[in-house]
Amino acid sequence: QVLVVESGGGLVQPGGSLRLSCTASGGIFSISTIGWYRQAQGKERELVANISTTGITTYADSAKGRFTISRDNAKRTVYLQMTSLKPDDTGVYYCKYRGLWGQGTPVTVST
Repeated sequence: QVLVVESGGGLVQPGGSLRLSCTASGGIFSISTIGWYRQAQGKERELVANISTTGITTYADSAKGRFTISRDNAKRTVYLQMTSLKPDDTGVYYCKYRGLWGQGTPVTVST
């Protein structure tokens, strides 16, 4: 059974940082491309970053230079380090693994 669990979200002031974690069980983690997505209120879910099995990363233009995605296959976990956060980064962040979504972790960037 595949289970995806995100964590690490919260309330942060503009300019602050957060590190999100996505832990997945089931399947062969090391051969899966995994992505982080964001869904802002009233908007569609959009890709923020993903990381391939060989560590190749892709970022949305809005995330380039501020966010870093990484993976630890031994821990079956993918991280999203977010810095210089802006109010536009607010939303629920979801992890996608083998076509399945976790429950999401909310991020609010506000004073």
